Amino acid sequence: MDRNTITGLILIFVIFIGFSIYNTNQKNKALKKALVVAESDYAKGDLETARSEYINALRFNPNQPDALAKINEINLKLGNTPEKQKPDSLSLQQTNSGVSVPNSTAAKTDINEYGVFAQSAIGENEFITLENNKVEIKISLKGGRVYSARLKDYRTYASLPLILFSGDSTVFGFNFFTTDNKAVQTNNLYFKPVSDQRLYKAGSQPQSVVLRLFAGDDKYIEYKYTLAPDKYIVDFNVNFKSMEGVIASNQNSLTLDWKMYVPQQEKGRQNEENYSTINYKYYQDEVTGLRLRQSKENEKTDITTKLSWIAFQDQFFSSIILTNDFFLNASVSSTRTLASKKFLRYYTSEVGIPFNNGTSNSINMKLYYGPNSIPILKKEGLQLEKVVFLGKNIIGWISRFAIIPIFNWLNHFIRNFGLIILILTIIIKVVLFPLTFKSYQSQAKMQVLKPMVEELGKKFPKKEDAMKKQQATMDLYKRAGVNPMGGCLPMLLQMPILFAMFRFFPVSIELRQEHFLWATDLSTYDSILTLPFTIPMYGNHVSLFTLLMTASTLLTMKMTGSSPGSDQPGMKMMMYMMPVMFMLILNNFSAGLTYYYFLANMLTYAQNMISKRFINADAVLATLEENKKKPLKKSKWQQRLETAAKQRGINPHKK
Repeated sequence: MDRNTITGLILIFVIFIGFSIYNTNQKNKALKKALVVAESDYAKGDLETARSEYINALRFNPNQPDALAKINEINLKLGNTPEKQKPDSLSLQQTNSGVSVPNSTAAKTDINEYGVFAQSAIGENEFITLENNKVEIKISLKGGRVYSARLKDYRTYASLPLILFSGDSTVFGFNFFTTDNKAVQTNNLYFKPVSDQRLYKAGSQPQSVVLRLFAGDDKYIEYKYTLAPDKYIVDFNVNFKSMEGVIASNQNSLTLDWKMYVPQQEKGRQNEENYSTINYKYYQDEVTGLRLRQSKENEKTDITTKLSWIAFQDQFFSSIILTNDFFLNASVSSTRTLASKKFLRYYTSEVGIPFNNGTSNSINMKLYYGPNSIPILKKEGLQLEKVVFLGKNIIGWISRFAIIPIFNWLNHFIRNFGLIILILTIIIKVVLFPLTFKSYQSQAKMQVLKPMVEELGKKFPKKEDAMKKQQATMDLYKRAGVNPMGGCLPMLLQMPILFAMFRFFPVSIELRQEHFLWATDLSTYDSILTLPFTIPMYGNHVSLFTLLMTASTLLTMKMTGSSPGSDQPGMKMMMYMMPVMFMLILNNFSAGLTYYYFLANMLTYAQNMISKRFINADAVLATLEENKKKPLKKSKWQQRLETAAKQRGINPHKK
């Protein structure tokens, strides 16, 4: 790579940063201008125009709090309660749980729409609590659905109760047609409990909550929720009693409508968004899902084959629906851009449920509300542990069969995760050391030969002599018994492990909210300084572990800088640019990850220093002088080339 190429790359980088800053400034100016116009219209009393201008302002910043507050205020003054709005609608209202939700949940119910279910279209909403020592779920009589799920062993980054979802922002119910062609959505109807009890605690034995949605005398749909002690999973059984004359006879499947807003739980929103997605398992087949790190605002996929489960997940927690049999098909979507910054995504799914329209029919499912912990998920079967994405092929194998077992074994004896990462790094380096020792020796020998390589540079100073210089350098290495490519072996061996760690640390719930030194949470970035501005790619904070990682990388590269081609100015510039680029990218990543990279660099440096002590410079030079007296042995490849040239009548030694 020549100097012009390096200069071009630097200019592209500078232009990119400059454009990002310029674009941000232009957006801020446009936002301020739109807010001024909106405030002027609001002051004049022209609320409709003001509302439009505030919505226009949100084009430049979807989470601008003043604009959102004004839109909500204007909506209340105008009395806007549209019957249907998109899930990422700008018009939100506050429910009694304090969660912002679309106004569609407040729309009036038309009793005539529900036919035989009309008696269930009106009612008073109440809540039943079902809990054990792990999870507390609140069940709403409206829709008979799980209204909220709180995990007792976890808190948010702000030390608040960790609630996976809450409020009327969720949808969970069956959609079907009745015999008189009425479209029924059970999510909007009121269930009746079979007991007056409102609190169920699964202390020593399982507890069940039973609700019924009546369509006439002794005709109902029954929901039964059963929670056992020490479990995150809830058995969910749906029984249809005498519904053969109610549900249309030509229906051999029902649609389960499941929608949910996912709240932000972690400090590092970027990381949390990157690892939030929808996963699902094909029936008796592999686990797959929507792509991670999705840049699209909305992604949707239609699944036409059978499924075993569907998971709505964020970085460390999941809500999963499983079936004891199979789902017929599904359509799932994930929406990223929302009006409220309380939420990360809006997930939707429409799931086909097999249905036999007879006198009685049952659908048996399970609901998992819990952490993305591999040991916990593995106990539930059906490959649920694969919601934790650890990479594919060799990367995933290294994580599952090497890193995680060692990590869990160390965790039995040590509670400090910073020390666990240190010991894990040492173990990995010790295991690789016998394989990399000769490569470190090769690098040390090249350091001994460095003055001679520099002399060759003086002997062939012209650019047109570059090939001669390269050939002379390679002859020098060969006579000294040095393999110039030997230094690449440690990198090749470590790359899969580095990538495995890159996958492991951000999704390891064991590191969540674990303190070490100045890092308050090893699962997200550490910060020693908050900047009053945001640097594109880098962010608005300074991560000390990332700085240490960058400095140690430069130190290690300087030690091994004697590799072929590293004496070229362009290559040197490239070598030093890469750590800086990684510093910009990894500043927002897991502190555990950058801490590991820092340790790995320092141990590599130490191993290099140790290897050098086993190198006798005089012995290397003596070998070189002795080999100079011998004719340089040609490789078999070179011999074949010369033989082929002679056969064509070419003398390869002729000048």
